[in-house]
Amino acid sequence: MSSNPVAETVAALMPRAKAELTELVAFRSVADFDQFPRSESEAAAAWIAGALRAEGFEDVALLDTPDGTQSVYGYLPGPEGAKTVLLYAHYDVQPPLDEAGWTTPPFELTERDGRWYGRGTADCKGGVIMHLLALRALKANGGVPVHVKVIAEGSEEQGTGGLERYAEQHPELLAADTVVIGDAGNFRVGLPTVTTTLRGMTLVRVAVDTLEGSLHSGQFGGAAPDALAALIRTLDSLRAEDGSTTVDGLAGDGTWDGLQYAEEQFRADARVLDGVELIGSGTVADRIWARPAVTVLGIDCPPVVGATPSVQAGARALVSLRVPPGTDATEAVKLLRAHLEAHTPWGARVAVEQVGQGQPFRADTTSPAYQAMADAMAAAYPGQEMSYAGQGGSIPLCNTLAGLYPDAEILLIGLSEPEARIHAVNESVSPAELERLSVAEALFLRNYAGN
Repeated sequence: MSSNPVAETVAALMPRAKAELTELVAFRSVADFDQFPRSESEAAAAWIAGALRAEGFEDVALLDTPDGTQSVYGYLPGPEGAKTVLLYAHYDVQPPLDEAGWTTPPFELTERDGRWYGRGTADCKGGVIMHLLALRALKANGGVPVHVKVIAEGSEEQGTGGLERYAEQHPELLAADTVVIGDAGNFRVGLPTVTTTLRGMTLVRVAVDTLEGSLHSGQFGGAAPDALAALIRTLDSLRAEDGSTTVDGLAGDGTWDGLQYAEEQFRADARVLDGVELIGSGTVADRIWARPAVTVLGIDCPPVVGATPSVQAGARALVSLRVPPGTDATEAVKLLRAHLEAHTPWGARVAVEQVGQGQPFRADTTSPAYQAMADAMAAAYPGQEMSYAGQGGSIPLCNTLAGLYPDAEILLIGLSEPEARIHAVNESVSPAELERLSVAEALFLRNYAGN
């Protein structure tokens, strides 16, 4: 990184950043209170509120959102007449999944092989620290030249829409000239990237019932309808032979004409086993950024250990459907529901319950903020130009903010590059990326203030 005062300040602050991220990662802030204590999320929110107050933020508040979680808000006034920038991150995290699969404890930040491991290090507690680093660097080098609002969401990973509904009910709260969403990531380590599209998401629970109670498979198997088999056949109807997503009436032939994702690189990033084929057709970028994708997230059925020889009376599944920009998520869930109902065999009873939704998003890359970010990225990553990429994941708040503030510019950056392994075991963050992106964000705020 070329020497400049902002970069030097961020470098000097990195030990503090590691200590703070260690504290933040230690909170088991999974916003599923059937699995994890609400107190853990509340403690993480209080930690962020305290950090904002320590940086001179005003109007710091814990917002009780309609889904029963808390988002943290704060306002840092800048010079009179300055532009307003909203900085977003979320402090809730995915469950650790199989804790035994982690090399080190998921809620203890651990340094290994030049990376910091722990749940939320990249997605997205590291984003909170990135915002703090950028602001501290500016304060140490002439001051923050814009008005800054910070919002740290408490339930982004659950897709329950609490902050979106709160924002709609209080439309003045998050109003800004530009929004920086710190929940995306570089295409690869060292390649500065802004994310210009996000797929939307709908999440449904599917319940299939066939019998009043489970039956002995020797006495009744072969004629009694098996609910688990019915569910498996229903779910299988959501994929073509090549693995492409097939939902009746939902277009699946979109194409991506931006940055391409080499198949060999994708296989390495996704850690696909030797000899196992990728699914779908078209380029990798088409499949993950421009087309719908269905995923069966979980099935309720007897585990193998302890299973009895029974015909199952009922079975349940949790299914997500990612939808690309240009597709309305509300319409997509209607098509998904109709498809599941139409493809359930043997007259089995099926119930489809929607439990989460977020609309897709497409940014306007011609805005002045994008040029300000490109210049900042070039300074933070010498010799590299900013790239534009899509992201297969969803950040539901983006479309809400775009609807509430149609004149606002929205940029997506962050720490979730492929090596971060977000949502999987052994999630990690590159401290070098945290440092460079913090510099980039600080320089962006300075560049943007001068436009």
